[in-house]
Amino acid sequence: MQHVIIGAGPAGVIAAETLRKTDPSCSIKLIGDETEPPYSRMALPYYLIDDIDEAGTYLRKSDTHYEDLDIEIIRDRAASVDPDAHTLELESGATVNFDKLLIATGSHPIRPPIPGLDSPGVHSCWTLEDGRNIAQNASKGSDVILMGAGFIGCIILEALAERGVNLTVIEMEDRMVPRMMNQTAGNLIKQWCLDKGVSVLTSTRVEAIEQDAGRLSVKLDNGEQLGADVVISATGVRANTGFLEGSGIETDFGVLVNDRLQSSHPDVYAAGDVCQGRDFSTGEFSVQAIQPTAADHGRIAAMNMCGRDTRHQGSVNMNVLDTMGLVSTSYGLWMGVEGGESAELVDAEGYRYISLQFQDDVLVGAQALGLTNHVGVLRGLIQTKLKLGKWKDHLLHDPTRIMEAYLGATQSIGHNAALL
Repeated sequence: MQHVIIGAGPAGVIAAETLRKTDPSCSIKLIGDETEPPYSRMALPYYLIDDIDEAGTYLRKSDTHYEDLDIEIIRDRAASVDPDAHTLELESGATVNFDKLLIATGSHPIRPPIPGLDSPGVHSCWTLEDGRNIAQNASKGSDVILMGAGFIGCIILEALAERGVNLTVIEMEDRMVPRMMNQTAGNLIKQWCLDKGVSVLTSTRVEAIEQDAGRLSVKLDNGEQLGADVVISATGVRANTGFLEGSGIETDFGVLVNDRLQSSHPDVYAAGDVCQGRDFSTGEFSVQAIQPTAADHGRIAAMNMCGRDTRHQGSVNMNVLDTMGLVSTSYGLWMGVEGGESAELVDAEGYRYISLQFQDDVLVGAQALGLTNHVGVLRGLIQTKLKLGKWKDHLLHDPTRIMEAYLGATQSIGHNAALL
């Protein structure tokens, strides 16, 4: 059996390892379009603050890991796929045959239509090469503008602040991390950053970037112009599906799959940021560009590629973010559901916040800021859909009683089962 994986990120690497474990005799080719060994983008902030060197970003630390597993790494880029012919064309002109194909091509940074975005000194922070460029130019005391305060932007923010740069963050939405936090929590994160000496401009857009006497001049929609030595664009990502045009493989925001992560062609699967997989909370299919989902996808797709029928139950929408020491989390349907109830507790001065979202007596979503003790319990309650019964009313009055409610509800279930 010839297995080919396009994409050497976490989803692709875990899939390759799972294939080798499940089918020791198969052929495995792992195709990646960067010169470095497979690495984790989530490690780039640690590289920027010199906590690790480049080798520290690598997903596997042994130099012979892939060779030892007889996984062939091909450094090239996919140009097109013919699923019926079971062939993959590479940009080098080479043709690769496959029996089963996994698309794990990830995503790429969105480049908003801003004049001057291609100027020298403007970078994304997505590849190891981007990290090298930023580390070389964003030195202590330099003026750095970060476009975007979403999840990726806030991870980069902390690394830049630790480098000692003069940092200004520009976010077009009315709060920080708008796809993870509501207005209360998002603005608390903003105030935290301001208190730490980071300038944050929300509800603000960059209109143009110009060269000005060897520096960059960033024009904002409020008429202000800011000087910068480095501009970093972190304005979102989009799935890498362009090479599938004309292949017949169905795509939407990513590659459309079923519960086995199988695409519209039975011999082609998808995993990770490029995969439009099932969402646990909604039952709908969406792209979840987070590493835990990529790892889960990679394992499940590989099992199905080997003929081990494995159903994907859906990924819990889960984000954990550390912004300069302030930890924020969001799970599931954190924005609430129609007809549901919610509980909220705010301690603005202490930078503590918790919001719980219920559907009947089941916790379906949560947000927390500055509260880390019950992170695992929140996820567990959402994922198990545990009926809280009377404990929901306790949480509506005091949402910090999460552990007490969890223990009370589970003991009640055990007691009822014993009576049966």
